[in-house]
Amino acid sequence: MALSELTVELLLAGLAGGMMGAALGALPALTLAGIVITVGELVQFGDDGLFAGNGTVVDTFGVSGSALEAVGVTGLVGLGPALGPHVAFAGGVGAAAFVGRKETYDTTFRYHQAKNITKPLGSNPIVLLIGGAFGVAGVLIARLVSGVGAPVDPVATAVVVSALLARVSFGYPLVGRVRNLERSVLDMSPAEENRRWGEEGYETAQGNAGRQVVEPWLPAHYHWENVAALGVAFGLLSGYLALISESAFLAFGVALVALGFLCLGLYDIPVFYHIALPASVIALAIEQDPVIALVGAAVIGVVAALVGELTQRLLYAHGDTHVDPPFVSLVVTSLLIGALAGAGVIDASVVPYPTF
Repeated sequence: MALSELTVELLLAGLAGGMMGAALGALPALTLAGIVITVGELVQFGDDGLFAGNGTVVDTFGVSGSALEAVGVTGLVGLGPALGPHVAFAGGVGAAAFVGRKETYDTTFRYHQAKNITKPLGSNPIVLLIGGAFGVAGVLIARLVSGVGAPVDPVATAVVVSALLARVSFGYPLVGRVRNLERSVLDMSPAEENRRWGEEGYETAQGNAGRQVVEPWLPAHYHWENVAALGVAFGLLSGYLALISESAFLAFGVALVALGFLCLGLYDIPVFYHIALPASVIALAIEQDPVIALVGAAVIGVVAALVGELTQRLLYAHGDTHVDPPFVSLVVTSLLIGALAGAGVIDASVVPYPTF
């Protein structure tokens, strides 16, 4: 198993990456990873593998032969055991959940404070160590998933498991609080009505009076038809970038860089990294002409977008901490792509994680 190949260096890298994610904030750390991935893929594209030296494939987790592989700086750094989302981003999310336990409703951040992943959490040693612990956990989880050969994206899986572990560890409800039982858990109308805890029908505020009853992940982009349209648009874009660059990770990196606009307070910016990666993989894995490849990218883009929206309604909108809808979507789409590759529908050789 891959766990037997762990080194002290990898664990220390995970500790440092998680601490950095806590200090910078989860979303800034993820943006930083996106910059590294984008630069790494552009260097490969422009110089025919110059950054990797001889073009060898480098293991995402620090040891060659892993299930999820990327070339050069993308694999070693952007998706690696220090800056990778399963380490730095997950560390920032875990630390935010810890800090948010004692913070109540704040008008500068209208949701539960444990969801504030754009906020740098400072240099408190305890907070940094919490982030570091989740960073190490991310390395271990991703290594375990990769080692057993599970047909799923190990980085995304580690991010999701880590986020759920943070909820359990710090005493938050695993899924979310029970709302008005007359409404479906998928119903977002309380957000549109600006319903808040402490009002009639929502008296069990549990110290959160004034906080919204339903907290949409992306308030400007949660209607199903709008989400599907974003899936088509960014699926096509990502598929095109993949075809011209022959990279499954370039569009993913660009999508992560776009998160920087959210960090700057432009909250209407759509998030699409969960669309970019599967769309890129599908475009490269379809062996027919480019038009069919782009159609396939658009289709998987819609699926990824809708799964992300379903996830936010189930695990984010009613919860107290950040469980990332895009990474849940990446877990689901990686399973779907793995099944398609295992069935021979698409070319399994370009799928960057195990297949069925």
